[in-house]
Amino acid sequence: MDRNSIIGVVLIVVIILIYGIMSQPSKEQIQARKRTQDSMMMAQQIDAAKQHELNALKDSADKREAHLPDSTKNKALESQFGVFAGSTKDSNQFIILENNLLKVKVSTKGGRPYSVQLKKFTRFDSTALVLFDGDSTEMGLNFFSQNKSISTNNLFFKPVSSIKEIFVKDKSDSVALRLYAGENSYIEYVYSIKPNDYMIRFNVNFVNMDKIIANNSNTIDLNWSLYIPRQERGEKNEDGLTNIHYKHFQDDDEAMSATSSKPETKEVTTKLKWIAFKQQFFSSVIVAGESFNNASLNSISMVDKTKHLKKYTATIALNYQNKPSYSVPMSFYFGPNHFLTLKKYNIDLEKLVVLGKNVIRVVNQWIIIPIFNFLSNFISSFGLIILLLTLIIKIGLFPLTFKSYQSQAKMRVLKPQIDEINKKIPKEKAMERQQATMGLYKKAGVNPLGGCLPMLLQFPILIAMFRFFPASIELRHQSFLWATDLSTYDSIMSLPFTIPYYGNHISLFTILMTVTTIISMKMSQTTMTDNQIPGMKTMMYIMPVMFMFMLNSFSAGLTYYYFLANMITIGQNEVFKLMINEEKLLKQIQANKAKPAKKKSGFQERLEKMAKERGMNVPKKK
Repeated sequence: MDRNSIIGVVLIVVIILIYGIMSQPSKEQIQARKRTQDSMMMAQQIDAAKQHELNALKDSADKREAHLPDSTKNKALESQFGVFAGSTKDSNQFIILENNLLKVKVSTKGGRPYSVQLKKFTRFDSTALVLFDGDSTEMGLNFFSQNKSISTNNLFFKPVSSIKEIFVKDKSDSVALRLYAGENSYIEYVYSIKPNDYMIRFNVNFVNMDKIIANNSNTIDLNWSLYIPRQERGEKNEDGLTNIHYKHFQDDDEAMSATSSKPETKEVTTKLKWIAFKQQFFSSVIVAGESFNNASLNSISMVDKTKHLKKYTATIALNYQNKPSYSVPMSFYFGPNHFLTLKKYNIDLEKLVVLGKNVIRVVNQWIIIPIFNFLSNFISSFGLIILLLTLIIKIGLFPLTFKSYQSQAKMRVLKPQIDEINKKIPKEKAMERQQATMGLYKKAGVNPLGGCLPMLLQFPILIAMFRFFPASIELRHQSFLWATDLSTYDSIMSLPFTIPYYGNHISLFTILMTVTTIISMKMSQTTMTDNQIPGMKTMMYIMPVMFMFMLNSFSAGLTYYYFLANMITIGQNEVFKLMINEEKLLKQIQANKAKPAKKKSGFQERLEKMAKERGMNVPKKK
């Protein structure tokens, strides 16, 4: 790299830093943002204070009630809860459902899943990976009974011991819990889990509830909410891939914003198949046996993300028929966002793995993932798998790459003649200069876009890899060289300050990617002519530096792949130099120029006719 290029790169870095500093929010914007954050924090604190106050009031009420006669207490409960009064007082019990993949704790209070642990995974700090636990979750049915609003979340269910099976290799682990509304009327939750499965079957059975639930009810609301815990080291990556994702019944899937810091609500008025509280690598999903009628979805981003990232709430309308016996079949998926694991359920759950849209997803789903999975069957090191994957992709793209380099070589040998045209024709006659240049290309049989089109065809692969690596749970906690986790950034040095848009650490793979990109572009610079897009040479240095800032906190697997791709490209260019003799290529071009001019196509004749009608001079054939 010459002195001017070095100065250019330094200036670019300085400009980006200055831009980063200048584009930082103003004092007013900072204060407005702080007010928003303070208000959100205040709201969360108020909620916590209200809950604390409610708990205190409840404790106080419990103490007062302790001195009341039993008959008085029973009348008060019957007035508030009606036939469910007998389910308001009990001791909370926990029942464990377990297989080789999951450990689910079910609470008799509300009959809800109380905590879920994924046995084969850990958090970034090596502690047990728990999707939710304790009071960070709520789940209950809401309906009207005898003109009273009933919420089952705080009522006590009773386990039915006769249905409980001890987990063995060839049996399901199941439990039934009943919320009684009198002697022979009850709502029953039945949970069952099979070996080697992340899906939990969940049935809600209404037995003799037709006289208790309001007659005009054709839906019953299921309210489900979770605080989403932080699981990964790269908070920025995880937060940006954490959202509510849902699938329309017999239609496409949609997702709410993952990046919005403001509370967001989505009213889905059509039928749904499933609703997922999704994180970067794990999801909690509720799946309809047939379909949900509609749903109201709410997302709140936490101000302090050290413990929880977001709070999600789904109010789901379940089909209900007022019969003596009626069941609503559902399921819960608690597990990893692993493409093949999700795909086997055949309900489009694999859409939770963010692989891009349209052609990008096709490339990932039918090319990248099959190759990646095939290699992982034989190789344990994911660093080597990425290396082999890169080589396979480069070999597959070799014909396009060679054609692109060949076109660039033709442009390179024509450069002296194009420079001569530019000297003869002044800049003021831009149209005439362009026509002369295109005439030269035509006589020589050179397509000026021949080097661009093959490169454009490679873009889907480039973008597909950008989507593939951050979403690949296979890379999670996999180390290679100095990178301790290929699913997040490879920090070799922590900075005592934060650089705008860059971060407070240095990723070595990102640095290597940037340097090799600049070298690769520098090798291609000799093919550029003076009349090409102004500023293109400068852009060759700006783009790598911009990507260095963008990708510093991204998956190390991604920047490692880009580094390898650059190294292979540099090696290919050196091989192409040996394969293509530019002196022979120039002689071939000169021979093409000596051939008789081809007859004009009908399209070209029509263009020239239009040009003449507009008063433009069309150059004659020589």
